[in-house]
This record gives sequence, structure tokens and C-alpha cells, in this order.
Amino acid sequence: MARAGLSVDRLIAAAADLADEAGFENVTLSALARRFGVKDASLYSHVRGLTDLRTRLALHAGGELIERIAAAVAGRAGKDALAAFAGAYRAYALEHPGRYAATQIRIDQSLIADSPAMRRTAEITYGMLRAYGLDEPDLTDAVRLLRSTFHGYCALESTGGFGAAREVQVSWDKAVEALHLALTHWPRETRNDD
Repeated sequence: MARAGLSVDRLIAAAADLADEAGFENVTLSALARRFGVKDASLYSHVRGLTDLRTRLALHAGGELIERIAAAVAGRAGKDALAAFAGAYRAYALEHPGRYAATQIRIDQSLIADSPAMRRTAEITYGMLRAYGLDEPDLTDAVRLLRSTFHGYCALESTGGFGAAREVQVSWDKAVEALHLALTHWPRETRNDD
């Protein structure tokens, strides 16, 4: 095991590269063991199994993604922050398709609560949206709108799903503008405190 230099960090980094090269669904313990020239069983002293490996990969990729977003939105607010956030999200999804796919898996809520990267994701996302004057429950609704729009667009773009002659970047810019308008004119939750 020492000759392969195995560690959790090396395994996750290799899994991230494998995900981008072969697809997240092809990240398996066997494929990872082959990369290191070891038997599958050698990996079990570092990860508990495939679910653990993929969860760690998802948290790792989520951390990479939010670091990129944080750098992009630093010092920005409103529409500028939204455009920077959206651009960083899209760039990561297109540059790292396997890692990005990992960020879309369902993770146990206790692991999310213990993850500094996931807490940072919430802080940055909610901070950007508070600049639009949103509070709960509108914040949650707005996060869902952004995530579904960004993810849907990136998923379609990555598979060649946009066949029209119009430049994909122009449509992206229009989508971000439309999101800015939606957030600016958000239909606020009304309370009936009778």
C-alpha cells in the first residue's frame, strides 16, 4: 500500500480526474484501484465503499465549485454578482463535467451540515440573494430557481441540446438578465397574520 502512496486525498483527486475523463457513473473502486495498480481491497482502508467514495468526491467538487464562485463574486453585488456567480457555475460545469455531475448527487444532511464547503455555499448564495432584499421563505425559492436554471442550461449545453443557430452565450446572457429581473421583482411571500 505504501508503494502506491495511497491516501484519502490522493484517492479523491484521482476519482475527480476519472470522473471528468470517463464520467461520474464510471467512478468505481475497481477503476480507481487500476489507476493506482492495487487491488480493490487496498482502498477500503481509506474509504468505506463506493457510496463513501462518491460522497467524498461530491463534497470535494462542491468545494472546488464554491471556491471558484466565491472568487468570481468577491466585491460584487446585485446583477454583477449574479452574472459572476452564474458564469463561474457554468464554466465549472463545462470544464469539469464528471466533478460537476458529482455535485448533483443526494448527500446525507448530516454530512452537509458538517461540511465547511457546503456551509460556504449557503453563505455565498444566500448573501448574493439578500442583496435583492429576499428573506425566507423567498430565499429558498430563489435558490431553487437559480439552481434549476443553471443546472438545466448546463446539462443541455453539455450534451449539445441547443441546436438553434443562435449563439449559446447570447442565450445564457439573456437567461441571467431574466433571472436578475425575476429576483428584482420577486413575488414576495405574503403573511396573513389575522
